[in-house]
This record gives sequence, C-alpha cells and structure tokens, in this order.
Amino acid sequence: MRVFGIDPGSERTGYGCVDSDGRRHQLVLCGAVRAGIAASFPAQLSIIYRELSALIAAHRPDCVAIENIFHAVNARSALKLGHARGVAMLAATEAGITVVEYTPAEIKRAVVGYGRAEKAQVGQMVKLLLGLDVVPTPHDAADALAVAICHLHHGKKVPPAERTGKTAAAGAPKSWRQYKPSARASR
Repeated sequence: MRVFGIDPGSERTGYGCVDSDGRRHQLVLCGAVRAGIAASFPAQLSIIYRELSALIAAHRPDCVAIENIFHAVNARSALKLGHARGVAMLAATEAGITVVEYTPAEIKRAVVGYGRAEKAQVGQMVKLLLGLDVVPTPHDAADALAVAICHLHHGKKVPPAERTGKTAAAGAPKSWRQYKPSARASR
C-alpha cells in the first residue's frame, strides 16, 4: 500500500510518501512545499495546490492521509491552516484518491506510543520506522511521514488467523456483534 501524508501549513506544507507491505515501511519521497511569505495568500494556496497535485499524480498513492486541526492559539493562523488543508484535500480528491484525517494526538500515539510526544521524538521514530540514516528535514516532512505511518498503523489489519495460515471456521462471526450463542450455550 502506498500512502501520501500531508502536514498542512500556509507557508510550508510537508509531504511524505511511504510504501508498505504490511510489515515494513519504505520511504518513497518527502519534502515541503514552500509557498513563500512574499506571495499573496491566494498565490500561496495556488502554489500548494499545484505542487501537491503534481506530486500526487506522479506517485499515485492508494490513499492520502492528512493532519486534522484540533486547536490553534491564534484564530487567524487557524483560518490560514484550514485553507491550506482545504487545497491539499482538493488536490487529492480531484485525483480520485481517498482522504483520511488524523488528529495530532492520534498520529503521535501511532508513531511514538504517546499522544503528547515532542517533535524530536516523532522525527526519531520516523527515522527508525523507515530505516533512515537521518531524521527527515524539514520537520514538516517528518510530520507528514508520521501522518502516512499513522494511517498504515490504523489501516486494515490482517486477522491473526490469516497471519498463521489457519482459516476461521465457515460461518464463524467476524465480530463480537455478530456472535449469537447456540441453544446449548444458553442452558
């Protein structure tokens, strides 16, 4: 599975693409779209959209995972971030790619194991999980890779019976919600 992760920002939007066979993750590419603070805000959004669209088209991921906004100290910053997220999501949906969202705490928990991890911890775990020599830079790229890894960790899991080669009995419930006790068990 190939996942394209995005860490949105109006001045710098991180991106990272990861391939996984379910056991190992491999870096495809990472970096950041630098929109430039000298450009007008609409021009910055246009740059983000165009560059992400081109990257998504070139690498054809199965899914795009994006960091969700959960709070911001400054309302103006939150609005700008929301606009950047919007154009990133538009780039993916126009390419016909499914978009999934994760909160920063979900991403940190999936990658580091702790929802309040520091950026340096996230970067180190991304480095370890992808078998890299150095932490990806800028930190926006490392964060985008963490978003992609988060989706891979939250993605469809292979049931234990399939991993060991054993198959479940025909008609066996796949969830506890489907379980119906037999007449013999209710006595």
